[in-house]
Amino acid sequence: YTYTSPASRLNLKEITGPSPISFNFSFVELNESNEFNTTMASDKASDISKHYFISLFLSCVYTVLLFPIGFLGNIMILVVNIRFREKMTIPDLYFINLAAADLILVADSLIEVFNLNEKYYDITILCTFMSLFLQINMYSSIFFLTWMSFDRYIALAKVMKSNLFRTKEHARRSCILIWMASISATLLPFTAVQVQHTDDVHFCFADVKEIQWLEVTLGFIIPFAIIGLCYSLIIRVLVRAHKHRSLRPRRQKALRMIVVVVLVFFICWLPENVFISIGLLQGSKDNQSNDKSFRHSHPLMEHIVNLAAFSNSCLNPLIYSFLGETFRDKLRLYIKDKKNMSAFNRFCHTSAKSVIPEPDDHSEVKFSSGV
Repeated sequence: YTYTSPASRLNLKEITGPSPISFNFSFVELNESNEFNTTMASDKASDISKHYFISLFLSCVYTVLLFPIGFLGNIMILVVNIRFREKMTIPDLYFINLAAADLILVADSLIEVFNLNEKYYDITILCTFMSLFLQINMYSSIFFLTWMSFDRYIALAKVMKSNLFRTKEHARRSCILIWMASISATLLPFTAVQVQHTDDVHFCFADVKEIQWLEVTLGFIIPFAIIGLCYSLIIRVLVRAHKHRSLRPRRQKALRMIVVVVLVFFICWLPENVFISIGLLQGSKDNQSNDKSFRHSHPLMEHIVNLAAFSNSCLNPLIYSFLGETFRDKLRLYIKDKKNMSAFNRFCHTSAKSVIPEPDDHSEVKFSSGV
């Protein structure tokens, strides 16, 4: 038994009294923080699901509307031009190579546009293969577009002795060099970066900043500058020839083609390159090594810009071939030949039936009885 004075009891109350109250306050704060975290988690989950369904809807729209145009259009370009290869011109040769690059890129786009959860990015070999495959065909498509704009300027302006320069042999060599340049622009940087990241287990070629800077400069800024320069020079040549009445219809068609080419290329490729540039600039400004890259932090925006970039390969057949008179004439001849061949086959079948009658049931009975 220990005696405690009133003062000591008072002090004891002062000491022990507030503790349940402070415990209650801390308990309330803990509940509020848990509720806040739960609310934030649910909001984040709802945003992720919303972004997922929006991406899925856009992928379905791309697959239904643009993918058939790009896939069937590029196949039609290849089939028709190969069918009339004896009438193939120098632009047709570039069209075939451009269609081949766009066809591979469009066919591969289905894997990319429906990879909404980016599962293959977790697999190093598959991520590297997809990145290399996409970059080679992306560079080849853009390089062919750039070289075709330069070829159009040479043909129209008649500079550099275009009759000697623009031959089929030079065009074939140019196509080979363009494919080699596309492969080199992809494999050489990949080899240099791969040596630096030999120890990284989960290394993906698509997230390397040096490769992304190279893709922005070599895959968009430089080609767009060349295309813009060539078509601005073409416009100057056409404006100077405005007084010649014989060139007026051709001038109007050429100007319309120029506007469509520049706008489609700019609209389709600008969003992706701006998106990549913002991510690169933000990463260099923060100078922090985050676990998630910029494209992983904004999956919906990345999906939209990828669809816009793939749309360029889907629209190229409409711009470069179906709007051109030469290809339309070849396509009419191709369809006409197919109809004539089908009519010829029907005629041959009818003639064969008239010459060689089909055996009836009676003859078959006789034949079987004779045996």
